[in-house]
Amino acid sequence: MSDEQTAIWNGESGRTWVDAQELLDRLMLPMGETVVEAVAPGSAWRVLDVGCGTGATTLAAARRLGSAGAAIGVDISSPMIDAARARAEREASLATFVCADAQTHAFDSAGFDLILSRFGVMFFDDPPEAFANLQRAARDGAELRFIAWRGAGDNPFMTTAERAAAPLLPRVPGREPDAPGPFAFGDPERVRGILEASAWREVDVRPVDFDCTFPESQLVPYFTRFGPLGRVLHEADEPKRDQIIATVRRAFEPYVNGGEVRFTAACWLTSARAHRRNRRDASET
Repeated sequence: MSDEQTAIWNGESGRTWVDAQELLDRLMLPMGETVVEAVAPGSAWRVLDVGCGTGATTLAAARRLGSAGAAIGVDISSPMIDAARARAEREASLATFVCADAQTHAFDSAGFDLILSRFGVMFFDDPPEAFANLQRAARDGAELRFIAWRGAGDNPFMTTAERAAAPLLPRVPGREPDAPGPFAFGDPERVRGILEASAWREVDVRPVDFDCTFPESQLVPYFTRFGPLGRVLHEADEPKRDQIIATVRRAFEPYVNGGEVRFTAACWLTSARAHRRNRRDASET
């Protein structure tokens, strides 16, 4: 990843994700279940979880594998890897964690039966290089399976805060198409092209929607700490911050139902297969 992404995830953003682990795990539980269901229960597989964060999906994979297999999580964020290791210790889990950049890390060649990710692959600064590196780490026939967000237009909840705050705080960062970030894989044809260029085969990209809920009491902490607004809100003085928070909270009202916040997460579920023979053939031509 770029130096900027490394700094972000080893700085305030990484610490924020650790602090909000319980909320984020609740929000992303159905997405994690969707990727982890590819793990064959009780198998001797070696499973790699890319961008594992604080470890929820890696731990879930380890529970499905039991003592026969191995679940390894990799993430560039030292604070999140520390949190994941602590969770594994508390759970007496066999899951292990590596603090490294999956784009360039020297994984064992053909060392994994399954590579999965829950929102962890959209932050590579060079996706073709990253997926080629993961392909080298996959055994022949191994599956790649990941969840990524569809476009910003399909996920209005995700951009509500920045849109509402923009007139009051012009420095809210914009979202550049295809740049590393939540919506980097919003274009399914781009995703397909990246994977095929990285020697993955049988690429399948399909839309999936998830119903998400969390307590209304967590809404203000959510939008003041995450996303573009969360990165710049501290720059405003206290009266301006109060005004921004009140304005943004009103903008979220359509998503509030009693004591809950409800929204639809529009995602892509992508799968592909490693075919090492194809890769050798390609290298010989």
